[in-house]
Amino acid sequence: MAEQAFDLVVVGGGPGGYVAAIRAAQLGMKTAVVEREHLGGICLNWGCIPTKALLRTSEINHLLHHLPDFGFAAVESRFDLDKVVQRSRAVAKQLSSGVAHLLRKNKVTVFDGSGKLAGKQTLAVSKDGKDVATLKSPHIILATGARARQLPGIEADGKLIWSYKEAMVPASFPKSLLVIGSGAIGIEFASFYLNMGAQVTVVELLPRILPVEDEEISAFAHKAFEKQGMKIMVNASVKSVRKGEDNVAATVEAGGKTREITVDRVISAVGIVGNVENIGLEGTGVKVDRTHVVIDEYCRTGEPGVYAIGDLTGPPWLAHKASHEGVICVEKIAGLNDVHPINVQNIPGCTYCRPQVASVGLTETKAREAGHELKVGRFPFIGNGKAIAMGEPEGMVKTVFDARTGELLGAHMIGAEVTEMIQGYTIARTLETTETDLMHTVFPHPTVSETMHEAVLDAYKRAIHF
Repeated sequence: MAEQAFDLVVVGGGPGGYVAAIRAAQLGMKTAVVEREHLGGICLNWGCIPTKALLRTSEINHLLHHLPDFGFAAVESRFDLDKVVQRSRAVAKQLSSGVAHLLRKNKVTVFDGSGKLAGKQTLAVSKDGKDVATLKSPHIILATGARARQLPGIEADGKLIWSYKEAMVPASFPKSLLVIGSGAIGIEFASFYLNMGAQVTVVELLPRILPVEDEEISAFAHKAFEKQGMKIMVNASVKSVRKGEDNVAATVEAGGKTREITVDRVISAVGIVGNVENIGLEGTGVKVDRTHVVIDEYCRTGEPGVYAIGDLTGPPWLAHKASHEGVICVEKIAGLNDVHPINVQNIPGCTYCRPQVASVGLTETKAREAGHELKVGRFPFIGNGKAIAMGEPEGMVKTVFDARTGELLGAHMIGAEVTEMIQGYTIARTLETTETDLMHTVFPHPTVSETMHEAVLDAYKRAIHF
């Protein structure tokens, strides 16, 4: 089998890998991508995109059950679960095909198989135990992603205990559901099933749900979810499960007491594990810390010529972070002069539950712990005309400023479409905008984004509409 030479080889065709490959091709590099399963990775095929299609369906279902609020009268609505799932899968398939088109357009060679480091500047590609190709390249980017972490004794079995994958393609709709973990993945699934009519219980080991978010936003979300009918248990853990023929009895410990909860299905959403196995890291200078590859600010590993990006590396584990890392890594390899390391504090986080949650930068607590003297602003959606007109008055925007310099340290939002709005604050942080710049920015009326302006004004006791 003849060797094939490339300027750059990427192992993994997810949102980090395929973006890195396209950017390399744009810069004139002969580039290859090795992908063993599906272009677009977990995010596009089994994560970010299809879950948003499902959540859109649940939003519509919620609206259909509140038509009188908008002056409509209609007969009882029902949903077809098979069609709901089919639409989600069709959206994912369309975008995966789009990634294949983009790679062809940019003349990136795609190898169907698994990639494994096989010596200096060498990658062996295999499929189903058979050799596919041997690739030579001075630059190899590892973008193999991650998989769901399994809890001992509560491993996903695909039938009664689900991972994110089974939760997206249910054969039947569960009347009751237990979600273990209240991070973005757990809360999004909890919100979807709740809004489609299931009884949902969330168990969180930590003292609050959405633990990476600002405490005030977490508390707001907690109350909103409970108002919708979600049962939430914090400072709690699932000690064991007992499987029945078509249900699960879970023993939950909270506050020193245990109780048994019987549900149709369980979703385990307790974090991820990096895919570091079987990629040839043994005997290399690549360091692994708690299943994730250690990299420097330009995504270089301890092995010369080997790089790593995305969920394979450290947090935050977000698709947009992976894509940006891919670009930074490639541009540094290409020798561009204006390459800047990624600032993780400028990476927005979004959770697409109802109400949505979005944030960027430091929480109020983290900002105080860092020694900043603060000015904090808040503005509720109930004071915003567009939010009220939309029938979405539940929400708030919170801003955290350095009192001395006026630097926007963090912004935190909960409410309708805040995942679309957070980018305004992300740009502000990237441009090192001060409170004065934001105050002097003209926001269009009527829009929900006006709450962003008012939250800035409120930090300096200048809010107009509340």
